[in-house]
Amino acid sequence: MDYSEALNIIQKKQSLGIKPGLSRIETFLNSIDNPQDKIKIIHIAGTNGKGTVANTIASALMKNGYRVGLFTSPYIIDYREQIQINNEYIAKDRLADYVEKYHDNDLTEFELLTAIMYKYFCDENVDWAIVECGMGGRGDATNVEKRNIAVLCSISLDHTNFLGNTVEEITKEKEGIIKPDCPCFRYESTGDFNKDNLTLAKKVIKHLGLNDDIELVRPLARQQKIGNVLVDGGHNVEAGKALAPMLNNEVALIGMMADKNVDGYLDLVARKCKMIITTTPNNPRSMNSNELKTIAEKYCDNVVSVENPLDAIDYAKKNGLTLVCGSFYLIREIIKELL
Repeated sequence: MDYSEALNIIQKKQSLGIKPGLSRIETFLNSIDNPQDKIKIIHIAGTNGKGTVANTIASALMKNGYRVGLFTSPYIIDYREQIQINNEYIAKDRLADYVEKYHDNDLTEFELLTAIMYKYFCDENVDWAIVECGMGGRGDATNVEKRNIAVLCSISLDHTNFLGNTVEEITKEKEGIIKPDCPCFRYESTGDFNKDNLTLAKKVIKHLGLNDDIELVRPLARQQKIGNVLVDGGHNVEAGKALAPMLNNEVALIGMMADKNVDGYLDLVARKCKMIITTTPNNPRSMNSNELKTIAEKYCDNVVSVENPLDAIDYAKKNGLTLVCGSFYLIREIIKELL
């Protein structure tokens, strides 16, 4: 099996949808001798900042000479971004071998990817595995280890159809990664999202007895500047609060999922834009660009709908594009046009 075949097989499992719960992946991992219990894990849950905190901790550990596995999602350019060791993506032939060996089961795409990640990190004998939850915590496919260092990032309303309708309910779900007699570190807000994320990462590094003089490391498409364009895949109100202070009179390309608090996000971001081009990312959960335009017009006087993202990015460029935001799925589609 080559890499393209493997990628096709694993992505076809998207049709199984999202299935919270651990029975399937626990049964599978048990059949391959539970690799997750043979490595040291720093497990990260939260609504916002998980990827940034994960990358910051991983970078600090690597600078101290550790061999570090990093598991994050979603990917932006290369599917293999999600599984790395010391900043190197899992090799194409290696991923293909794992998919060929392990794909014939009822695991969802994320469950299979998670199982492959744990097996790969175990096979490669990493010193630490930094594991970001996909969604939630208690029922997330990553939550299968017996021991860990648990890290809880900023928590707010998101994925309410799966995790609960209040911050308290969602917090309880994300706290499900905390293991008995294991350390846990929590996000504390002092009003600066980036500084607070760095402080959280420093707590973990200090706990490990290492120098906590570290810098924040953001993953792709998190408040990232590409040329003159600011790119941010954050998609909820808290992400909007973090992004808004960076904005001033922007020309923005925006696409969002319909199951997000679109009005709450645009209330923060669209007010800082002089022009908005709305579009429809290629995802069944996407909000139609015309519907998004109607909401955006509450906060910005100049809004244009261009349904196809590639047409939209061309149109936006011609009008002085400075911001792309609202969805990682949108950024995945247009990133090559920006680079």
